[in-house]
Amino acid sequence: MEPIKIKAPLDEKTVEKLKAGDHVFISGVIYTARDAAHQRLMEALDKGVKLPFDIKDQVIYYMGPSPARPGHIIGSAGPTTSGRMDSYTPRLIASGLKGMIGKGDRTQAVKDEMKKYKAVYFAAIGGAGALISKTITKSEVIAYEDLGAEAIRRLEVQDFPATVINDIYGGDLYQEGKAKYRVNTGRAGK
Repeated sequence: MEPIKIKAPLDEKTVEKLKAGDHVFISGVIYTARDAAHQRLMEALDKGVKLPFDIKDQVIYYMGPSPARPGHIIGSAGPTTSGRMDSYTPRLIASGLKGMIGKGDRTQAVKDEMKKYKAVYFAAIGGAGALISKTITKSEVIAYEDLGAEAIRRLEVQDFPATVINDIYGGDLYQEGKAKYRVNTGRAGK
């Protein structure tokens, strides 16, 4: 299947077209944030302080890059485990976040908010950070520089490869894969 080319930030029409299992190439602007940055975003929301970027329609990539080698824009840029952000994510989705990129399952609370507010979760391939970094054409720290690798970065990407894991219709590629495996191996119910 040919990957679907999409632009970030995401619009609602794009999100509505995506289904679990779709392979995509993302081009445009995405932001990075991990645990520590998410904690600070929550503190800002609690205080009514403006976030360091307008979260409406944005995509957050759960990633903290390694240092860039001389002559490179960014170091290895592989995904981190998304579940570490799950306690923060429902509030960000309710605030307008439309996409997340990481690796691993999401909680039911996150999946429920994706359906309610029309957001999507993509997986990037863990272990492929050096290859993924080649799709990043610009990187700049925009907030929380003291967090080092966990600072929020604004990335410009061109054909960033990802797969839709959770869509707005309740599709879950991980659960579908497990169910298919159980049926194909006669392990139903285990």
